Amino acid sequence: MKEVKGEGLPTPVGAYSIATVSNGFVFLSGQIPIRDGQVHKGEFKDQVRIVLENSKKILEAAGSSLSKVVKVTVFIKNMERFAELNEVYSEYFNPPYPARAVVEVSKLPKDVDVEIEMIAEVGE
Repeated sequence: MKEVKGEGLPTPVGAYSIATVSNGFVFLSGQIPIRDGQVHKGEFKDQVRIVLENSKKILEAAGSSLSKVVKVTVFIKNMERFAELNEVYSEYFNPPYPARAVVEVSKLPKDVDVEIEMIAEVGE
């Protein structure tokens, strides 16, 4: 297993790696909206964009990309935001879409509204 690290990537807020590579896949830990080292608690769509932009950077640092994502798990604090999530999500993913689960939770780290984890293929 190899830890994904790099300049400009988000710093974990706990005792975990932001991503690891193993057996041809990269596993992204749950990403929350962190920009410039600060947690962003603004508008929901902005939080989703920040998470997806950070995830894109992490994937690229691991030798992958959003087009190679095979599974996404989204945790949101309010399922009524599902349509907003899909609106932003479709800006980053195209058919065939990765498999995905969206789960409503009562609380997320740093009291943000969204957290997203991914699994993607690495290499060609």
